[in-house]
Amino acid sequence: MTPSTTPSTAPSKPHLAPVDVPDAAALGRVQQLCDLTEPYTSGPAEEELFAAAMAEINTWHRDRSPFFRSLYGGERPDTPYQAPLVHANFFKRHEVLSIPEDEVHLHLTSSGTTGQKSQMFFDEWTIRSAQRMVARIFDHNGWITPDQPVNYLLYSYEPARDLNLGTSFTDNYLCDFAPARQVEYALRTTGNGHEFDPFGCVAALRRFAEDDVPVRILGFPAFLWFTLERMRAMGLEPLKLPEGSLIILGGGWKGHTDRQIGKHELYARVTEQLGVPSERIRDTFGSVEHCIPYIECAHHNLHAPVWSRVFIRSTRTLEPLPYGERGYLHLVSPYITSVPAQSVVMGDLASLHPGEECGCELTTPWFTIHGRAGVSRNRSCAVAAAELMKGMS
Repeated sequence: MTPSTTPSTAPSKPHLAPVDVPDAAALGRVQQLCDLTEPYTSGPAEEELFAAAMAEINTWHRDRSPFFRSLYGGERPDTPYQAPLVHANFFKRHEVLSIPEDEVHLHLTSSGTTGQKSQMFFDEWTIRSAQRMVARIFDHNGWITPDQPVNYLLYSYEPARDLNLGTSFTDNYLCDFAPARQVEYALRTTGNGHEFDPFGCVAALRRFAEDDVPVRILGFPAFLWFTLERMRAMGLEPLKLPEGSLIILGGGWKGHTDRQIGKHELYARVTEQLGVPSERIRDTFGSVEHCIPYIECAHHNLHAPVWSRVFIRSTRTLEPLPYGERGYLHLVSPYITSVPAQSVVMGDLASLHPGEECGCELTTPWFTIHGRAGVSRNRSCAVAAAELMKGMS
């Protein structure tokens, strides 16, 4: 694996800069909500603002999307949360826009080289607003370090022509929060797709452990696990990555759940073999259909940020369920103006819990993912990526 070097110019905090909604008169409360700087603030004022912002965005999409308007049956909902639900799978089969095509700023897909793909389109407000949310959560955790270069190991796809996967876009964006000394990719481009390079990952980690700057590892947890397994099979001694190293995982274990291990077991092995403490290892949840960042707290729970609300829906009736019960994960946020995806039911089974049950300093509710609902032919980035590991472990 040949090191990929990038300029070491230290970034400031450009992703915290102001960004304006497409129509200030129609979306004033959406602007106010997304301008909130504390990612986990909560209270009556925030709840009132969120409801008003949802009312605005529902009107926005109803007026601009024939598809979304048709779901209402000619009646306005009584509350913002009674907006029609749209399943994430809908976006795997349909392309719907609430903006003119010439206002599309970015087009991302949700799956790998095969399988059904969600086609999501973003105007400048939507993608920059989502990026700013990520930046605010990173800033909240002290992870924006413009004066501290790091070495990156990305368990994601090496950039290639015409690659527009959401996971690749996200991982490369996360490299903006600390200047890069070196960047390595686990999924190397071959000119005809990508291949997982476990030996290159091991070599990169050994080299980074001898360097004097922190390491940031981003991407699919399964690839990290198989790297650790490969290190153990090779009889390598545990490494000690430099102080300040950080691991941000995302993408799940879809496609090879028979070999999935619990996240706490994974974290323990990372600490054992790479020397990174548990509080510096965080999993994430997100999707191209709903770009709100859900990043684990220090206690490893996924709290809802102020810009979204999380519900659990019955798998039989789609009625909302109380805390602790398992059902479909329903994610709500008014940030998106480009596509009517402000109220999306995911294919994940999850349970919701009150903030005080976590024990960390955050007060917002948090959720646990329990796996995918049912058996589906739909495939995600992680599914396609898993195929690259066949014969590698």
